[in-house]
Amino acid sequence: MVITCWDPFREVVALQSRVNSLFRDLNEGEEQVAAASFVPAVDIYEDAKKIVLKLEVPGIEEKDLDIRVENHTLTVKGERKFEAEEKEQNFHRIERRYGSFFRAFTLPSTVDTESVQASYNAGVLKLELAKKAEAQPKRIKINVGGEKAVPAKVEEPELAGVR
Repeated sequence: MVITCWDPFREVVALQSRVNSLFRDLNEGEEQVAAASFVPAVDIYEDAKKIVLKLEVPGIEEKDLDIRVENHTLTVKGERKFEAEEKEQNFHRIERRYGSFFRAFTLPSTVDTESVQASYNAGVLKLELAKKAEAQPKRIKINVGGEKAVPAKVEEPELAGVR
């Protein structure tokens, strides 16, 4: 029978190396996916009259953007091109994403799809989607003192000879 000295740290180190190799494999796959596509960040907010989307698309020209609304779905397509003159350079690192992208957003039925406005400034694409008039909030009057609102009495015209 062989007697061995138990080292608890040996098992911890073995576990740590297995976990590290798992994360290393995950990161390699993630880099391949990230290099193949790019997805611009978007902020979405709304107020009483409209819904606003702001997409970060720096370096993309207006002509390379395609915005469509169809069946209550807003789609934004575009492409950031890699400049041919820069391909000749000896790059040490390329972190910006290039290529085409596609984003789709399902619109609520309260949006008027006929009145979509788009503007582009400093690399930010801003889309404003107006809400339908019936979807906008309505102000309700509050009666004070517990009085019930009485509908106005409609006066009917008197008929000649009838009393």
